[in-house]
Formats: sequence, structure tokens, C-alpha cells
Amino acid sequence: MALTINKKAMQPVYSASLLTKSYHLIQDYLAISKFKVVAMLVLTAWVGLALAPDVGRGVGVQFISLLGIGLLSAAAAVINHVVDSEIDSKMARTRHRPVAKGRLSKLHALSFATVIGVAGFIMLMLLANTLTAILTLFALVGYAFIYTSFLKRATPQNIVIGGLAGAMPPLLGWVSETNQMAAAPWLLVMIIFTWTPPHFWALAIARKSDYERAKIPMLPVTHSIDFCKTCVLAYSVLLAIVCVFPYLIGMSGLIYLSGACLLNIVFIYKAINLKFAAKEDTAMDLFRFSIIHLMILFIILFIDKWLVI
Repeated sequence: MALTINKKAMQPVYSASLLTKSYHLIQDYLAISKFKVVAMLVLTAWVGLALAPDVGRGVGVQFISLLGIGLLSAAAAVINHVVDSEIDSKMARTRHRPVAKGRLSKLHALSFATVIGVAGFIMLMLLANTLTAILTLFALVGYAFIYTSFLKRATPQNIVIGGLAGAMPPLLGWVSETNQMAAAPWLLVMIIFTWTPPHFWALAIARKSDYERAKIPMLPVTHSIDFCKTCVLAYSVLLAIVCVFPYLIGMSGLIYLSGACLLNIVFIYKAINLKFAAKEDTAMDLFRFSIIHLMILFIILFIDKWLVI
């Protein structure tokens, strides 16, 4: 008996399989790009752009500039996944990441990083300006190589020193609009720079055993959890002070000042709880709130500038 194959009947099966593979590949790309983190960075870049003097650039050009910043930031995140794949495989929080798990090879991930990184750089060169493209590239090098490859493994102050690269987006947004440096956006950089240590140290306290297993010298591993809690509280107070500066120089008004003060009171309250009345989930509670804190803070900056009559 001759065996016949109904090719038409098999086509839907192949199509469904292809769609499933494509879906999982996209999910892996979003994971190694740290999509949520990059979205936050682009938000702060957008606020920096919005606060810059209006030079008459179109919304479309501004969007492409922000997209370029986002793509280079995502490329840095992908490189971070590749460099840290061995460490990630030892940590409960990160062991299921695509490169650590082997779903994507290092070559595949680096090829993806190259494509989106080159695309982002070209966008900035053509539709923003050379200064923005170079500064964004420097931020990529600072995070993906200097922080990830060296500082993270070398010193418990890794987050403090390496935090500058992650704090650059507001300046990048401003420069993409004006093509020049200024003092004002550096205050926004200072806010993120000061916010970064208590944000990451709260996570490090909650995941201390992970960092010990991976032999990463995070502050609670090298100097004890109690010392780290003191540093979190100190930086929380410093953050509250730095957040007042945009109001003091006239960059923002009372709407921002009120919102910033309220957010920082809650931040300090949670840091005090972590130091003196910690429970099992207190560190993660502070970590989660710190993300909300930064997002709302920058949204209020935008509202204060453009939406308040």
C-alpha cells in the first residue's frame, strides 16, 4: 500500500509550531533586553528631553531619539546577560534567564545585541546628534563592561561606582534635544545615582545567600547585613535632599516638591523599618517601592513642567 501524506493538513501544524517558537524567541529577547528596566530608563530620558529648552524638533524625531537610547540600553543589558551567565546560573533569582539556562547561546545573544546596538547608534547619529550617540555608547560601555565585567566582581562599592552609567538617561534625553551639556540635567542624573544604592542594596539584603553562592562581593556579603541597612538608610536621607534640588534651581514647582517630599518620606520610613524593625519581606518591600518611587518621581517632574496650568 502506498503511503500518502496530506501536506495541506500538516501546514497548520507547522504554522502553529513556528508561531510558538517565534513567541518564545520574542519572550527570550525581551528577557535578555531587560525590557522593564529599559522602559524605566527611557521614561527618565523622556523626562530629561521634555524639561530641555524647546528647539522645535518634531515628535517623530524625538521618538526615534528615545528609541535609539532604548536600543543601546537594551544592547548593554544583553551583554550583561552574556557576561553574567555563569553567575546567573548559580543564583535562584536569575538561574532561569535565557542565556544562563541555555535557551539562547552566547553567540546568538551577542549577535542580537550587535544588531539592536548598531541600529540605536545609527538612529541617534542621524536623528539626534553625535554627542548623544557618543554619550549613550559610553553609558553602554560603562554598564556592560566596566561595571559588569570588573566592578561587580571587584568591590562592594560596585553599585555606587557603576551606578553612574545607569543614571545617564535624563542627560541623554536633554542632550538629544539641545545638542549641548548643561547643569540642570545633571541634577536628574544625581537623583538616579543617589537612588541606585538603596535600591540595589535592599535587593542584595533579601538575596544575600544568592550573592554568597555566586561569590559576588555585595555589601551585605562583605560588611554584614546590619551595616548595609545603615547605608540604605543614609542614602535614603541623601536621596531626599538631592530630590529637592530641581525645585531650588527653578526646574520644577510646588507640585513636584510636594510629590517628591511625600515619596521620600515613605522611602525613609521603609528604610527605618528595614534598619530597626525588619521582617522577612521588609527588604523586598523597600526594593519594590523604590521602583515605584523613581517612576512616579519622574512622572511628577513631567506633570509639573507641562500639564499644570
